[in-house]
Amino acid sequence: MRPQRTIGKEIFFEGKGLHSGCHSSVLITPAPVNTGIVFYKAGSGAIPIKASIYNVVETAFATTIESQGIKIKTIEHLLAAIGGLGIDNLFITVEGPEIPILDGSSTIFSGMLLEAGIIKQNRSIEYLKIKRPIVYEDYNSRIIALPYNGYCISYYINFNNKFLSQQELTIEITEKSFITEIAPARTFGFLKDVETLRKNGLAKGGSLDNAIVIGDEGILNPEGLRFSDEFVRHKILDSMGDILLAGRPIIGHIIFEKAGHTANINFLRKLLSSTEHFTIITDSPVYEADSTVLNLISVK
Repeated sequence: MRPQRTIGKEIFFEGKGLHSGCHSSVLITPAPVNTGIVFYKAGSGAIPIKASIYNVVETAFATTIESQGIKIKTIEHLLAAIGGLGIDNLFITVEGPEIPILDGSSTIFSGMLLEAGIIKQNRSIEYLKIKRPIVYEDYNSRIIALPYNGYCISYYINFNNKFLSQQELTIEITEKSFITEIAPARTFGFLKDVETLRKNGLAKGGSLDNAIVIGDEGILNPEGLRFSDEFVRHKILDSMGDILLAGRPIIGHIIFEKAGHTANINFLRKLLSSTEHFTIITDSPVYEADSTVLNLISVK
């Protein structure tokens, strides 16, 4: 049985929002057992916004949660780091419209969480274990969850672009594999889409410092890619952030085909409403083998 986890001390960071272009700051503090991940908006009173699919209100190019009219945008990269490191209970206070994009990946978030220390708590975590296959499909995407004794993600993308067409990756998710193989993967976009996005109030804070940009002649970032398949790795990162909104770690193999935030959230809603396809357990080997890496790995 894995105990629930929080962090050992406060974390503060600030930066520019990817879509709003506005400055935001974030304070993350430890939380008691059974709290979950709970956001607050600075200056809006003590209105809790739990990281839950039931609070998701927007999924266009980012995931936004809301409670009582208070919104926090672009939460997925931070949530991916929290889930990837197996942290269960946190308070997150945000001043500004969205979580800062930082370098466009989850590496900096992961480094701050590791530096704060990950603390075991005196209550076991509950897992959502897939016991029967379930499929979500829409006009463009398909997501399948299969029974599996672990946490595995497969992802397939296919863009109609000469520099980015098909990529696929299957990876067993542990703290170690997340830190080294998924967290460094940055968000990405196409130069031809930037003007349209900005006219629609999106990507105002995007730059080569926080996103991979694909132009007519190839990758515009002078440093190049961190992985040859960085794009599909980032899609796995995004999916992990969204999956955390299920409220419990998942034991199963999840297969994503050309999915995005909207499909991810719709899949989770279908899964959680289909109780015959999963069971809730506390005794599981998931994450146990890598629990020691939290004290051994430094994030580059």
